[in-house]
Amino acid sequence: MRFNYLSEDTICALASAHGMGAVALIRISGPKSIAIIANIFKPKNRHLDIQAAFSHHLYFGSIHEGEMVIDEVLVSIFRAPHSYSGEDAAEISCHGSVYIQQRIIELLIENGCRLAEPGEFTMRAFANGRFDLAQAEAVADLIASQSEAAHRIAMKQMRGGFSAKIKELRRQLIDFSSLIELELDFAEEDVEFADRKAFHRLILALKSEITLLIDSFKAGNVIKNGIPVAIIGKPNVGKSTLLNAILNEEKAIVSEIPGTTRDAIEDTIVIGGYSFRFIDTAGLRDSDDTIENMGIERTYQKIDQASVILYVCDLTTFTKESTVEILDEFRSHIDDENKHFILVVNKADLMEEIPAHFAEFVELETVFVSAKRKENIHLIADSLVNAIKNLNLNTDAIVSNARHYQALKESLTAIESVENGFQSGLPTDLAGIDIRMALYHLGTITGEITNEEVLGNIFSKFCIGK
Repeated sequence: MRFNYLSEDTICALASAHGMGAVALIRISGPKSIAIIANIFKPKNRHLDIQAAFSHHLYFGSIHEGEMVIDEVLVSIFRAPHSYSGEDAAEISCHGSVYIQQRIIELLIENGCRLAEPGEFTMRAFANGRFDLAQAEAVADLIASQSEAAHRIAMKQMRGGFSAKIKELRRQLIDFSSLIELELDFAEEDVEFADRKAFHRLILALKSEITLLIDSFKAGNVIKNGIPVAIIGKPNVGKSTLLNAILNEEKAIVSEIPGTTRDAIEDTIVIGGYSFRFIDTAGLRDSDDTIENMGIERTYQKIDQASVILYVCDLTTFTKESTVEILDEFRSHIDDENKHFILVVNKADLMEEIPAHFAEFVELETVFVSAKRKENIHLIADSLVNAIKNLNLNTDAIVSNARHYQALKESLTAIESVENGFQSGLPTDLAGIDIRMALYHLGTITGEITNEEVLGNIFSKFCIGK
């Protein structure tokens, strides 16, 4: 697939972060890239013709506006198709002065460039076959990754692990679909080219593979956006103090007055290569305060959204009966067995020994801490990392993109319709409609089937220099 209009213009943009820095990078792509560079760049080697320069080489020289030197720079030349965008391209490494950056970009525009749109370099790479659409989207995820786990998923997708899985599923369906279409050409002769038993096995295999991909979205999405951890419990058990201890900063207001936390307080920290989004919530209790009750209602909403729950309790007031109460309260509000529940017993520094009745509740993962003294906080970190490690992250085909997730669900629905149609004796031509729908939805993931509106929406979320 190639968008002809994309190759008409030569585009430029600042590829490094905006603002002043030690160095900045300006990127150019398009058919006139090298000619435009030649107009404003004078190599230190006066015998060098930059338009005849080797690809993938660096050249030292200066950017000129007439006789005035703007900056001494390094210029990288990339010749099509061996560039990021698949076109002739160049990059200018200059000093990080905002004035220098702006002046060089102005010179590029004056000599025939136009400013790139968001994501246009990557869109050209997709249009020129350098990436499929899923890989192109992974570029944006890679740039946005803020933890080792998110980076690992994005790298796997950018290298084509997820795309390869989708293309293989689609290829298998196309192979059988071609036999179904052939049968339609010989409908009057009542000929079957497709083995119905083999097709049924294929449908079951496709359903299983797609279901696994759909199920992986929950893990992929939370790791991409940060694993939500709700800190809940009764008032005055030390939830806000615990949040401050975990974050190692005074994020939440700490007070002995019950009901101080009226709204959810959130912050993110990376632990063991995973990004955790901690949510300090209002204390759970009966209250006549309207605003506090609104905060408590939001606490239950955050519990629903959380993947991990830290239930904080006060060891000095903890009894066997209160343990049972906690468990009953927890079960009444949380019916998702996949949520990981960690009991955090706070104020352990005020007790000489742990109460004996804790042995009766060994099935609960329990951590004893002193949030005020920041003692044993590392045990919570260890428990959180261990809770996440049981997620299936070793596969090359984990789904972290909501668009891919929706397309997979649509394709699964179509494949189930195919299966139901064959079992009920649906005519071949009608079954072929559902097969084509499944192929369509799988094709939208990698960009084998797409439209301008979808592309515009995807690439508009990229930064301008990418």
